[in-house]
Amino acid sequence: MPTVADTALASELRMSVMRLARRLRAERVNTSVSITQLAALATLDRHGPLTPGELATHERVQPPSMTRIVAALGAAGLVTRTDHPSDGRQVLLAPSVDGKNLLRAERRRRDAWLARRLRELDPEDVAVLRRAAVVLERLAGA
Repeated sequence: MPTVADTALASELRMSVMRLARRLRAERVNTSVSITQLAALATLDRHGPLTPGELATHERVQPPSMTRIVAALGAAGLVTRTDHPSDGRQVLLAPSVDGKNLLRAERRRRDAWLARRLRELDPEDVAVLRRAAVVLERLAGA
């Protein structure tokens, strides 16, 4: 059973992570692509070619929602479709060259903003964040 201190920490972490995510979203390069579309594109980049169903599972959205996301990414020229090697009814999706370039630009700009902010911190705080990044990644994967 969570203690009052656990619940308070959970609330503080939730709010801090949400504010940081909101601030990082403000550093976006291309706002014509939604955050959801950008996340799907990043998943394809990270995991390699996926079927639309596999992508929906990774992104934890329903297949009809992923169909709309993929259609928008396709219309923008950000994904490629290839035939599935063993199932002729399926296609594999992957980031196009333009999609990879967009991801690279988005990551570069956000990383630069965050790196500038980290330089403003004391070395001890940076060390804490370095350790916390590992723990936060574990939490995110749970």
